[in-house]
Amino acid sequence: MLGKDQIEIFPSRTAQTIMKAQLKGAQTGQNLLKKKSDALTLRFQQILKKIIETKMLMSEVMREAGFSLAEAKFTAGDFSTTVFQNVNKAQVKIRAKKDSVAGVTLPVFEHYHEGTDNYELTGLAGGGEQLAKLKRNYAKAVELLVGLASLQTSYVTLDKAIKITDRRVNAIEHVIIPRIEHTLAYIITELDEREQEEFYRLRKIREKKKILKEKSDKDLEQWRAAREAIEPA
Repeated sequence: MLGKDQIEIFPSRTAQTIMKAQLKGAQTGQNLLKKKSDALTLRFQQILKKIIETKMLMSEVMREAGFSLAEAKFTAGDFSTTVFQNVNKAQVKIRAKKDSVAGVTLPVFEHYHEGTDNYELTGLAGGGEQLAKLKRNYAKAVELLVGLASLQTSYVTLDKAIKITDRRVNAIEHVIIPRIEHTLAYIITELDEREQEEFYRLRKIREKKKILKEKSDKDLEQWRAAREAIEPA
């Protein structure tokens, strides 16, 4: 009799073959998903390590950039007005690319420069070296920020993908495969019972045929004996 943890199917040899194929497919799918989860987890750990390293480096770069800004202001004076006047469009821009890990698409951000430097002449009156150092430090800070944004976005995407993949693995392992196995066991039990019933039925038929044949042979012998007794010598 079918239970709640079994698939509704009529027990037959064809159904047994179908269930075996489904079981093999489920086991193959589980193994593939486990490999996918392992690959995603490995990349996840690598990204987490890079995030920690980037944040530690970021704190040093921002501290150095802050010192450079203080030095530049001390040497060249307040140049914020000049900077604001020369801004018309962004020189540092970001473009997005895609990376793939085990079928999961990860966004990758990279920065690039467009146009000429509007601040090449800034600092000619004084503090040029400090301003150049300031631009280098903040350019490095922007590069690290873009890289950190890319890493953190990939981190969140991989975290979500790993959770979904692990849920699928657990569903196959604890729900789908046991249900197929229970159904397969039910089909095998039913087929065995049918074979036993068929065996007993055939044995009963053979026994009945044997009894009928013995009775028929006995009746034939009695008939022959009676005929011989009636016929004259």
